[in-house]
Amino acid sequence: MKQLSDCTDFLIVAPFYLGYLWAADKFCKKFLGASQRREWLFLSASFCGWLFCNIWGRLSSVLYTFSVFLYPAFFMGLVVALFRSDREKRILAASMLAAVRLAADFAASFLSCLELLFLHIVKKIPEPFSKDWAIGLISGIGYCFAILAVRWMSKHLETVFCGKPRMWYVILAVPLLMIITVYDVANLGASNGIMVRSGGSMGLYYDQIFSLAGFFVLDFLSMAAAGFYVFGMNRIYLEQEKSGRYHSQISVYKMLAQQYRQSERLRHDMKNHIIALSALSRNKEWEKIDDYLKKMENIALDVGGDMTGNKAVDALLYQKRKRAEEENVKWECDVQIPKECRINEFDLCVLFGNMLDNALEACGRIQKGECRFINIQAKTVKKCFLLEVKNSMDRTEKYAVGFTNKADSQEHGIGLLNVGDVVHGYNGVMNAQAKNGIFVISVLMPFPDAAHDIKTVV
Repeated sequence: MKQLSDCTDFLIVAPFYLGYLWAADKFCKKFLGASQRREWLFLSASFCGWLFCNIWGRLSSVLYTFSVFLYPAFFMGLVVALFRSDREKRILAASMLAAVRLAADFAASFLSCLELLFLHIVKKIPEPFSKDWAIGLISGIGYCFAILAVRWMSKHLETVFCGKPRMWYVILAVPLLMIITVYDVANLGASNGIMVRSGGSMGLYYDQIFSLAGFFVLDFLSMAAAGFYVFGMNRIYLEQEKSGRYHSQISVYKMLAQQYRQSERLRHDMKNHIIALSALSRNKEWEKIDDYLKKMENIALDVGGDMTGNKAVDALLYQKRKRAEEENVKWECDVQIPKECRINEFDLCVLFGNMLDNALEACGRIQKGECRFINIQAKTVKKCFLLEVKNSMDRTEKYAVGFTNKADSQEHGIGLLNVGDVVHGYNGVMNAQAKNGIFVISVLMPFPDAAHDIKTVV
């Protein structure tokens, strides 16, 4: 029981670890959701499990080996069992929180190296050793870095936890678990902090320095691998979704343009149709009138009232206005596209289509009986094209970096990413904000043939 006689390091690091658990709880609550009762159960069970595994691991080397793998599995099991959302998403969140330990060990290895160098160079101790209180303090500072890492992830992982298929979360979690397992095996092989031995020729001091430096590099490479994988996979997914939606819109806009041209031809020939029908009516040729009308019944007569100056945009606005009317959404449109606007017609449709689709989706999530509206404004401002869409939204939703906290969707936020690509392609700017139940998105783009400083317009 000698290993339990001095628990100074253990007592010092305990409050720091409790702070890490608090940050992990907030992370899970944000992306997974849980009741307050389950939050407290997660905190108490995780902390008690950590205490038990640390005390148990100090009894013997065999028990220590077992505890190295027992507690991470216990911690991840608590995340999966006590929080909500899809099981696959819970597994990914647990894997990420387990991987955050790398940040704590990274900081602890670096600080331990600094301490040994200080004791050896400044204090002139030939073979220095870290005292128990110093080990506890260094480990505690390491968990401070872990807390910062969790807080950073909470702000930058919205797109990772939103709108993905379930299997995607599993594919993302498995490599993280492999990295953690390999790291734990290496950590277990360290054996009291010494991984690299010189065979006694260089002394215990250099053995410790090389070992800690080795773990410092291992921690860094493991964190880099985990980070590049998570954000790289998320980037690839978003690019694929953007590309798929972008190309699917091509056929839709071509169809809209064709329908509009068909309607334009019908309007142009309407006078002739009326003359022909009048002649048939005077001659009482009812069967011919019936055949004539049947040929015309599949041709759209209503081309809408949104005359913008661009036929493709007119056709698009007509379709979106019809959908808004069907869903009892108040429609206000004042769009004027000047003849000198040389923005690509398809790019205009990408802007209007995605912005209006998001607006209609937001209005659709509002409870019946509440005010639902969409307001579209577009005009020329100092040789720049200004487009602004305002729409009502559920007041409980929060907007951040192109994504809301709405229910998962396969195209969650992809539309605004496509809008951003078009805007950036014209060296323009985009701004979006939500306040008091109203979402406003505006884009400002200089005309392609005009050399203009966009900042002077803004």
